[in-house]
Amino acid sequence: MQFIIDKNRENIISIGRKIGYFLIKTSQENEFNFIRPIHGSNYPRFHLYIIEDGEKCMLNLHLDQKKPSYEGSHAHNGEYDGEIVEKEAERIKMILV
Repeated sequence: MQFIIDKNRENIISIGRKIGYFLIKTSQENEFNFIRPIHGSNYPRFHLYIIEDGEKCMLNLHLDQKKPSYEGSHAHNGEYDGEIVEKEAERIKMILV
């Protein structure tokens, strides 16, 4: 699920922390990769990419159900829509607006 927010003069790391996510890596100068475990273990977890574009940020959210099956593989059981992902997106929007 993708959506756009205003940055409101905050840096991306602060935005991630504010919504309860942990930075796991930066892919490029303006792309950040965050996770938020659901039950205190690694999986399932929400996975959020934030791409910075001036005063706006594009957020790409999905739910990782389990670890990738093969070493070196990025394939996983991810849910990109549905009730759980929609509720998480709404929670994020409520905090950041």
